[in-house]
Amino acid sequence: MPEAPLPAIRSLPSWLLGRAAARGRALVAEALAEQDMRMWHHVVLSAVRDLGPVAQADLGRGVRLDPKDLVGVLNDLQSAGLVVREPDPRDRRKNAVSLTEEGARLLKRCEKAARAANDELLAPLSAAEREQFTGMLRRISGTGE
Repeated sequence: MPEAPLPAIRSLPSWLLGRAAARGRALVAEALAEQDMRMWHHVVLSAVRDLGPVAQADLGRGVRLDPKDLVGVLNDLQSAGLVVREPDPRDRRKNAVSLTEEGARLLKRCEKAARAANDELLAPLSAAEREQFTGMLRRISGTGE
């Protein structure tokens, strides 16, 4: 079989990370779709669980989602009965977002599906390699973790 084109580009860690990330996103998106969930909806639902009740503006900053995009995601989640938005008792000018019981149940199913997708992504690695790889990703990701 002939060598793949662009060998210099394909040998760059940034290109390889991009390919791995795209594959990981596709696997997780497919797993979430089986739960009738989209990626950003899952991210926001998870953040609401971790931070809630949380002011809508703080939620947007926490997940780094543009406010207008966040409103759309929250509208979808609220319509599905997964979150509620109510006036924030600390500042009535703001909305506080909380997870509903149905949202918590769906989130557990989504987290299980996402873990399975990540297990598929990392299947070629041993347990020790997975731990080492994840640690390296944390160090280079710029997320401060």
